[in-house]
Amino acid sequence: MSLIHIMTEPSIFAVLHRTQRIWAIASIHGDVDRLNKLQAVIEEKFSPGDKLLYLGNVLGRGDTVRATVDAMLAFRRVILARRNMFTHDIVMLRGAQEEMWQRLMQLQFAIDPVEVMDWMLEQGIGSTLDAYGSGREDAQSAIRQGPMAITRWTAKLRTAFQAAGHQEWLSSLKHAAYTREATLLFVNRGVDPERPLDAQGDEFWWGARAFDTIETSYSGFNKVIRGFDPEAKGLAEKLFTISLDGGCGRGGPLLAACIGNDGSILDIIEA
Repeated sequence: MSLIHIMTEPSIFAVLHRTQRIWAIASIHGDVDRLNKLQAVIEEKFSPGDKLLYLGNVLGRGDTVRATVDAMLAFRRVILARRNMFTHDIVMLRGAQEEMWQRLMQLQFAIDPVEVMDWMLEQGIGSTLDAYGSGREDAQSAIRQGPMAITRWTAKLRTAFQAAGHQEWLSSLKHAAYTREATLLFVNRGVDPERPLDAQGDEFWWGARAFDTIETSYSGFNKVIRGFDPEAKGLAEKLFTISLDGGCGRGGPLLAACIGNDGSILDIIEA
């Protein structure tokens, strides 16, 4: 499938129209204090025509997951209230943490739920469990009791998530975003340069190694920009890529970049 065809059917992709400047926010990982500071600076600098893009991983790792989601959604309303702003001017991507949370709801169907749960806990999902009224012990107890107990446990989690008003947000997340002119592509973690955009699958969330191999233009894009780097190297720009992750929620700062439609970095914010 060509990029032109994808543009006509962007159900899992967001298309940014009439783009001049995009404020891209790196992985937040449940750190509401840094997010609030960062958003306050963006609010002052945000100009007519600007776009706002969250690059995923709002959930996970940090201690204030629910408050982080609430703060992000509140800021979205503030920006949308400005003159000539439209809902498609603010895009939120699904990160690895959100993808794991979605898959956690199907844990009862896993061949080895113990292995899956252990892996998810290693990836930082424990703080999200805590945020919605559960935890490691509840998960392990349900797994020991079998599929029916796991089903009851995930249903309780789903109810708590919905009660917090966060399910609609989770369901609306996009897998990737690109400018209408096909100059910029935004992803959570990675993209495989050997695959077309509509065949990336889990590469968006787990493809760190493939991202690092990009040495030529991917599908004609000037830049591919990601918001999660497993090594949290901060701002790392190469000829065709930008990696933006200071390790927020893992002891590092939260970063945001203002990026021009041609891929140039116009401003950097750190909180």
